[in-house]
Amino acid sequence: MAEMQSSKGQRRREGIMNVLKRQGRITIQEVVERFGVSEATARRDLELMEKAEPVIRTIGGAMYDGLNAVRELPFAEKEGMSFLEKERIAAAAAGLIAEGDVVGLSGGTTNYYLAKLLKTRRGITVVTNTVNVAMELAGSDINVVVTGGMMRHNSFELCGPLGEGMVAQLNIGKMFLGVDGVSSTGGITTYSEQEAQIAKAMIRRSQATYAMFDHTKIGRTSLFSIASLAELQGFITDRELPQQLASIARAQGIQTVIASIGHEDPGI
Repeated sequence: MAEMQSSKGQRRREGIMNVLKRQGRITIQEVVERFGVSEATARRDLELMEKAEPVIRTIGGAMYDGLNAVRELPFAEKEGMSFLEKERIAAAAAGLIAEGDVVGLSGGTTNYYLAKLLKTRRGITVVTNTVNVAMELAGSDINVVVTGGMMRHNSFELCGPLGEGMVAQLNIGKMFLGVDGVSSTGGITTYSEQEAQIAKAMIRRSQATYAMFDHTKIGRTSLFSIASLAELQGFITDRELPQQLASIARAQGIQTVIASIGHEDPGI
């Protein structure tokens, strides 16, 4: 019986994939109406497809991503990539955090490493929308505030109106944001629409926002915009910035911390 249900679900997801290929996107409501399933089943189908297919979950549905060779990777795969660079970036970020700070941490492996570094600190409050960051800080002397929402299984980030509503009531001092792309024209971007929305909400409630990225993210523009460069107060990265991006950072008054050499860009 379970095998029949699995086969039925697989055929349905193949049907959803055909619709996505044909029209580029699909809503939860369309899945419900076309395939005669509940909203919960439709959401579960799209979440399963996001893990295995060129599909990006969006607010209220999904988009076909077959033309984009760069895919969002699950957290476990990301953690194994460039971990030395990410650890150095996290260490540089930790150096900007002082006792008494209220710190915002988004998802991503760099913020996970940053949480590990903060475990031994005192007098700090962390606001996070990410389950594994919160769990890493459990049992420490850090005050942890976790926003609400639905968890994305690729990143463990809590997203959606519940979390955004809670964030709107908070005051964050320094926001540390992991990003999938940074460019002089596109600003900072991410693969996930839901993550972009909660990140925007946290930026709005923050006094200073620091974008953290390794050199492989420079020049990339992912699908969903988080913020323009003008909205940022700092970059934390592992190499000197390309000339154009460095010039724009200087013009915008963005503090640039180069983690690999352990000091701020002298041009800032």
